[in-house]
Amino acid sequence: MKRWRVVFALIVLYLGISATVAAATEKIFPYTYHQTVLENGLTVILIPMESPGIVAYYSVVRTGSRDEYEPGHSGFAHFFEHMMFRGTKSYPGPVYDRLMTEMGADANAFTSSDITCYHLEVTTEDLEKVMELESDRFQNLSYQEDAFKTEAGAVRGEYLKSLSSPGFVLRETLLNTAFDRHTYKHTTIGFGQDVEAMPTMYEYSKSFFNRYYRPENVVLLIVGDIKPDPTLALVKKYYSAWQKGYVPPQVPAEPEQTAARRAEAPFQGRTLPIMAVAYKSVGFDPDNVPLAACLLLGDLAFGETSDIYKKLVLEQQRVQYLRPGFGPSRDPGLVTIYTMVKDSADVAPIEEEIYRTIEQFQATPPDEARLKDVKSSVRYGFLMGLDTPGNVADGLASLLAISGSMGVVDRFYATLDRVTARDVMDAAKTFLAKEKRTVVLVEGQ
Repeated sequence: MKRWRVVFALIVLYLGISATVAAATEKIFPYTYHQTVLENGLTVILIPMESPGIVAYYSVVRTGSRDEYEPGHSGFAHFFEHMMFRGTKSYPGPVYDRLMTEMGADANAFTSSDITCYHLEVTTEDLEKVMELESDRFQNLSYQEDAFKTEAGAVRGEYLKSLSSPGFVLRETLLNTAFDRHTYKHTTIGFGQDVEAMPTMYEYSKSFFNRYYRPENVVLLIVGDIKPDPTLALVKKYYSAWQKGYVPPQVPAEPEQTAARRAEAPFQGRTLPIMAVAYKSVGFDPDNVPLAACLLLGDLAFGETSDIYKKLVLEQQRVQYLRPGFGPSRDPGLVTIYTMVKDSADVAPIEEEIYRTIEQFQATPPDEARLKDVKSSVRYGFLMGLDTPGNVADGLASLLAISGSMGVVDRFYATLDRVTARDVMDAAKTFLAKEKRTVVLVEGQ
């Protein structure tokens, strides 16, 4: 569920960003950015902002679980989130950790379907040392088979721990049921059988790194107390020797879904019933008016100001939560309504409430004033979150993984501005069609 909140933050981002680099209809993003592509293909985005002595340093790899197209090898994007901290011959893992601790740097990483992101916050005076360390591990990662097997065991433990979460079981079942061929079929951590077999795949792991951890597939995002020209000079100093070599994944296209699907996943523990009602969407396109309308539809129909939320969560208190997951994805993914029902006997009636809400939006355009309010609300929410370099970079990272450039932002904003209430109704008909639906229910034992 947390990942869907991050994705929704991207929607907010799409609604609010503009920049002086592009010819925008309105400048909303309050900081000037500088985007450069080095000769080796590395995209560098620098955003100076008032943050005395603090810099956010994000290495955005445009590879996630989506890129794991080879049968039996899911989970490696997430696996490298672990392996990248093993270090290099120049700076082995313990040395890297010690130097980060001495600098007071907060280094971490995350992986999802479309991104693997390595992020840290540092002081401006330590920026060059951090750049030396980060460029070194991206170009010269080194690990032996025993270290590989140790991390593979850690990933297996993480997977087994995930099975104790009903939310994970729901997500795993939903993806596996909704998709037939596309790599969105598996979660970020991978299929269970692939995780079990991972310790035997040492040689494959090196090939995965060599194909995807290349400059053409990475966006370096630096935000905070920096000066663009000298910072770019440092980037060129430490990253220009990084050799090209990215090999695009052969991600299979998902066939069109023509009939509704349903699955139930028993949970080995106690939980209230959790339900996901999902529909096939389309890949991100900044010029796609129906997609922009669909992203707004999630909040209009099922957000905290929606009629069904007021009824089921606030007034009748029949569900623990009701959340729209209408986030963008690089390839055609899912838009999903999540809910936790307080009484198992009420699951079917709650499902019908969701369908009635969808039918209402398919039959009647939303109020124009409310549509305008929703646009303003998400824009304001985005702007209120731009208070630190880390928050700015965190909000941008997944967008950059999906699009590869901040240049799409202004185009999408112009598209969003054209969305009418009729567009929202049409999007409800197009995207929330019964034949594109997958329903998954998780109940405790």
